[in-house]
Amino acid sequence: MSGAVSCGALVRALVFVAFPLVASAQPFPPHRIIGNVYYVGEADLASYLIVTPQGNILINTGFESSVPVIRSSIQTLGFRFADIKILLVTHAHNDHATGMATVKRLTHASMLAMEEEAPLLESGGRTDYLFGSSAWFKPVKVDRTFKDGGKIELGGTQLTAHLTPGHTKGSVSYSLEIVENGRTYHVLIANLGTINPGTVLVNNSKYSHIAEDYARTFRLQRELACDVFLASHASQYGLHSKYRPGMPYSPDRFVDPDGFGRVVDRLEALYERELQQQRDEEQAVQDRKHFKDVTPQ
Repeated sequence: MSGAVSCGALVRALVFVAFPLVASAQPFPPHRIIGNVYYVGEADLASYLIVTPQGNILINTGFESSVPVIRSSIQTLGFRFADIKILLVTHAHNDHATGMATVKRLTHASMLAMEEEAPLLESGGRTDYLFGSSAWFKPVKVDRTFKDGGKIELGGTQLTAHLTPGHTKGSVSYSLEIVENGRTYHVLIANLGTINPGTVLVNNSKYSHIAEDYARTFRLQRELACDVFLASHASQYGLHSKYRPGMPYSPDRFVDPDGFGRVVDRLEALYERELQQQRDEEQAVQDRKHFKDVTPQ
């Protein structure tokens, strides 16, 4: 089934992640995605549970109101909320990280983070280059950091962390391999290179290399092996077109490598268009300044 996302859907997704201020919980039936990877998030705010014999990994916690939804989803699947041992985030905006401190307190799980993202988590969003106080969240202490290419291991499952910056300085994509029925599936929980309205790509004093980081992310994601792609938002990987509540489990349901390529291509095209527009605007400012300087008074 195709994972392509329409331009309109992408724009709506961009608007959604651009203003992560407050939200009421929107439950969605939890389900097994593939192997030991489960969906326990809301209708659009994606949270993933990776189950192992030595405890579980939770990626993204949504808002504070999302925590009861996640807890209920985990229990519905037959697992224990208390068995969460590791917390991870794709990026530390409040729509993905506000519940982290609460989940950590309730489960005593360890918060692990890309070293570039740790300051954002520990400041509760106060060090974000774009959002102001309306997007702050409850700070969470990071117990251990990892670098680009770092491994997160628990109970025989190994995730590789890939620095995919731009959306935030420490945005992360996670890859892992699932073997089922004699086939190896490359699973990628991708933090996509979406650009929030108001993002400055040219002469950004708070994030000087932001344009280069976005370009790096698109380049890296094209190089990563990917059979099944997931994302920070369900709408970004077409969850609702690929899965209907009650569908029987199939390891092939979310296989969509071409869909991932198309999404990356579209986001890169949006990035290049925005970058060129900002460059043109900056050049126009410089031209006006030069004209004013050389014009006799």
